[in-house]
Amino acid sequence: MSQSEIILIRHGQANTGAQDEESYDKLSATGHQQSAWLGDYLRAQDTAFDRVICGDLRRHQETAAGLALSQSIAIDPRVNELRYFDLAREYQAQTRKPLPSSAEEFAQHAPQLFTAWHAGRLDSAHESYRSFADRFGQVMSELTELGGRSLVITSGGVIGMAIAQHLSLGPEGFAQVMLPIHNSSIHRFSIAQGATQMASYNGTPHLDAADRRHARTVI
Repeated sequence: MSQSEIILIRHGQANTGAQDEESYDKLSATGHQQSAWLGDYLRAQDTAFDRVICGDLRRHQETAAGLALSQSIAIDPRVNELRYFDLAREYQAQTRKPLPSSAEEFAQHAPQLFTAWHAGRLDSAHESYRSFADRFGQVMSELTELGGRSLVITSGGVIGMAIAQHLSLGPEGFAQVMLPIHNSSIHRFSIAQGATQMASYNGTPHLDAADRRHARTVI
């Protein structure tokens, strides 16, 4: 099997004040800036990709446009994010627990939510946990078979699930991996002779300068 590298990028910061999927699905001014800085970084590294894949969500495509890469971009809805607000509202209806209103509350809420989702209690509101895991797993398998260097512009939940599957983590582990993922961050998997290794997690080299650290966002 040929060697390959799969690089996953989380979209830039989206509309953080949103209360539903549709209004969340657009980049903030900070998200546009993060994407432009990341594009500058990738070009400075003289990075070339054999293929670039992007979800069909608006925030994915705005991030891809901000990167301003020379390669053509393939749209694949299998790299779309889970619908958090739909899951959270169904969970609220079942448990009467309020939706989180802060980062601290979200950190407590997400493991409980994903555990309920994993148990099949939220499937009426969303695709199953297994379906979500499997659809991006199929993409990873296909990219591994193709070889070369692949760039995937996606979301934190997809990246977190890819890592959770690689490390054989359950829903609580998935939540803990996903929660710290920065907007526009870089995550690398390297594959050689059939063995996959996670080479890097949550890299933000384009935001490391002191005058850019304010742009390290997770929500």
